[in-house]
Amino acid sequence: MIIDIHTHTPQFKEAVPASALVMNDRWRPDRAVAATFSWGDYLAAQVPAQKSVVFGVAWNPGQMTDNLSGQGAGDTSWYTGNVNDATATFVRAHPDRLIGFMSVHPYDATCLEEIERCRVDLGLRGIKLGANYQNFDPLESRALAIYEQAQKHGLPILFHQGTSPVRNAPIRLAHPLLMDEIAMRYPDLKIVMAHLGHPWQAESCVVIRKHPNVYADISGTFYRPFSFWEQMVKAAEWNVLDKVLFGTDYPITTVAETLDHLRRVNEIVEGTKLPRVPAEAIEAIIQRDSLALLGLG
Repeated sequence: MIIDIHTHTPQFKEAVPASALVMNDRWRPDRAVAATFSWGDYLAAQVPAQKSVVFGVAWNPGQMTDNLSGQGAGDTSWYTGNVNDATATFVRAHPDRLIGFMSVHPYDATCLEEIERCRVDLGLRGIKLGANYQNFDPLESRALAIYEQAQKHGLPILFHQGTSPVRNAPIRLAHPLLMDEIAMRYPDLKIVMAHLGHPWQAESCVVIRKHPNVYADISGTFYRPFSFWEQMVKAAEWNVLDKVLFGTDYPITTVAETLDHLRRVNEIVEGTKLPRVPAEAIEAIIQRDSLALLGLG
């Protein structure tokens, strides 16, 4: 079974109106990405994955809206709903296909109450955080309260890790070594480090090697081919390929193109004596039961 551990909630149930279509040319170097998308767009792009984890981002305290504007998508004032409700609605429509994660902001006065509402009332099963996008200190007491609540209730947390083109998102807040600090304090908390912490993939490898409950996903990394090959070789050399999870970061990439590039990861070093990523390890990543590893099976 192919499981996409990293996707974003659509803003539209029906087709995106022409007036609301936003294209972003900063997310990846090879093509522009439609930053606004529908349920149908999402489901089509997820083929051939059988299950997907889906979530939004609560960008600001008191604002549970994932309007993508912080990522340079442009004017998205047409979307003002609660992102957790939007995620839950989408998941309820496709319960055999989707697993929903919530997003909260640690500086929101009702943050812990929102976690309970999402967990109990909405049936969301994990948490998405991006400290750089949300501009909070991952080791500050209000953030620690989220981790404690998540560990208590078995809610895995997927953290954005690594760089971003968003100018007002402090990169230092998404450095992989911060995950080492969090995992030491909350050893039973299931953590996924997104994007293998690019460009700090070596740091991510040593963190997931150290902590049994910390994993990394490969979402949104293949379109830098040398870096992609290098990160996979590093994971092989650190013996952590078994802790690498399949993900796309849809809408930034699709399942089909991620599978294609994974299986062709060694092409860039053909004709050289440079190391290869074992083909069997690549297939193991593709078929990995990430939900079971995260306690969501």
